Amino acid sequence: MEKRTFLHVEDLEVYQKLCHLHIEVCDISHRWPAEERYELGSQVRRSSNSAPAQLAEKNDDRHLRNKIEGINRARGEAGETIHHLFMAKLKGYLDPKDYEDLRSRCQECIRMLNGLESSLEKHLPPDDRKWAVREDDGPGYATPEH
Repeated sequence: MEKRTFLHVEDLEVYQKLCHLHIEVCDISHRWPAEERYELGSQVRRSSNSAPAQLAEKNDDRHLRNKIEGINRARGEAGETIHHLFMAKLKGYLDPKDYEDLRSRCQECIRMLNGLESSLEKHLPPDDRKWAVREDDGPGYATPEH
């Protein structure tokens, strides 16, 4: 068995979830009216694919700050995907129940990305962190600093 000191991107549960979400978004968006398949459909397919792609792009980077940047970009793409899905719901292309399911799954991925970022930031000097670890929050819990 190969001994590794890092995870392949495919080992990350959030990456797997984002990939499966992208496949489902593609299937759904191809059922929309023809004019929207190339407008809103194209946008939601791109953003839903970009979220896991950002993780993949930066996963093997040697610099921790760059890995964290990939997580930030993935989180932004997941948020953009929610927006496009919301617009599809407003236009009547996406059933409200399906929207809520997809939105919930995107939000779960965003929370997982927050946790991944927080765990990586623990390896940075305290002054370089964007997430502060408070002693009263217990182990592994971080809050954003602003």
